[in-house]
Amino acid sequence: MQTDYLWMLISAASGFILGCLPFILYWRFFSASQKKELKKEINRIINQAKSQAMRIERSAEHQAKELERKMKHKADTEARKERKTLEDLKYQAQHQKQKLEADWKQKTEDIEDQIKELDQQKELTKQMQAQLKQDKQKTEETLKELNHKMESTAGWTREQARKEIQHNIATELKQEMTPELMKLEKELKLESEKKAKIILSQALARFAAEVSTERTTTSLPIKESEAKGKIIGREGRNIRALEQACGVDIIIDENQEVILISCFDAVRREIAYKAIHQLLEEGRVHPARIEEIVEKMKRNIFLSMAEKGKQVCFDLSVHNVHPVIMETLGALHYRTIEGHNVLKASEETAHLAGLIAGEIDFNPKLAKRAALFHLIGIGVNHRKEGNIAEVGAAFLKKHGESKQICQAVRCHSANIVSESILDHILQAAYNLFRDRPNARQDMIENYIQRLKDMESVANSFDGIIRSFAIQTGKEIRVLVDSGKVTDEQAFMLSKDIAEKINKEMDASGQIIVSVVRECRVVEQAR
Repeated sequence: MQTDYLWMLISAASGFILGCLPFILYWRFFSASQKKELKKEINRIINQAKSQAMRIERSAEHQAKELERKMKHKADTEARKERKTLEDLKYQAQHQKQKLEADWKQKTEDIEDQIKELDQQKELTKQMQAQLKQDKQKTEETLKELNHKMESTAGWTREQARKEIQHNIATELKQEMTPELMKLEKELKLESEKKAKIILSQALARFAAEVSTERTTTSLPIKESEAKGKIIGREGRNIRALEQACGVDIIIDENQEVILISCFDAVRREIAYKAIHQLLEEGRVHPARIEEIVEKMKRNIFLSMAEKGKQVCFDLSVHNVHPVIMETLGALHYRTIEGHNVLKASEETAHLAGLIAGEIDFNPKLAKRAALFHLIGIGVNHRKEGNIAEVGAAFLKKHGESKQICQAVRCHSANIVSESILDHILQAAYNLFRDRPNARQDMIENYIQRLKDMESVANSFDGIIRSFAIQTGKEIRVLVDSGKVTDEQAFMLSKDIAEKINKEMDASGQIIVSVVRECRVVEQAR
């Protein structure tokens, strides 16, 4: 039984070996065939790649030759053009040279002719000088004889006679020339007023902005009545903290739904306004938070000044401005003069100056630049001594502005003589801005005092009965005694009064002096 089992194992092993042997033989044959086919395929691909590489190489050589041919043709064409251009330039240069030589020859001949003519005139001048010298000697001798005869006849010395003659001639000339001067002055005045009105009317017609007035109070509307209690705080501690931190007076009325912030400094009012608004939005109001918010608002205000200055310069097309000047210009937004926001006033004056400059064919950009900076001295630190114009001009000069701009700023309101058209344009724009109706907000006491001073100046002259300041101080009418003052004297009197007003009073704009003379002759018939 064990032998049978052994034979079964041997038979099974023999069968397995005989069964696997064909498979192994087939697999080896198939692998060899596959390797042979794969090798053929690889050789075929390599041959194709070599063939394609050769074709690409031949194509590249052909394209390179074609490109070389085209570049050579293009280079030849450009070279021909350059040669032609050089030949044209050479021809033009030669032609210009011939022309210049001809002009030089002609001018040389003209100069030689002029030299000859000058020599002739020089000789003639010498002859005339000799003749004049002889005539002068004869005249002096004749005058000596006449003076001797006059002194012996009239009993006057030469100096006495000269003074008397000069006085008589001056009086006679003054009487003769007064009507002519009156006529010429009237014509010049009418013509100058006509032109000035045309220029100013055209400038004002193109510029129509509201008057930039400022107040000393700012109102903050509130919607809820509880907000008043939050701002006031327990026993008024919040409102006291706000007033102390901001440096303003805060007024809260129970009958009005607004909070009034009062202060002459616009920066403080703006800081207080924004701080209160921020506190009401947050709802947390206590002294510590108030100090924190106020400091934050101060930083934001000072950062916004430079942006305001930059925006104004951009709106007026004023470029290449020093950053320090821009910051100082932005600070003018929080300054006031005669009730005006200084930055807004400077901007409007710049527009007027640009329009006036355009009407008289001057550079509008230069006029705008000078007018924009004319009140820059208000924004300069108060430690700088001097008036606004002088401080502003020195500040601009320090930061790179031109001498022309500094001179215009210096003389726009100071007692300095104008040197250029730009100075007069800035003065005209400055006075035009200030003298518009309702543009100035003077106190009534100052206004009345100015009218009284004007009348007292007019009454200081002899022969005046009474004077009246009218037209809001822009005209003064003077009544004179017809028995003491003639028509010609009235003409000269008006000039003397106007000159004295200019010297003794600081009056802006034009003041008309009207002298009224009336002659009445009364007779009774019986």
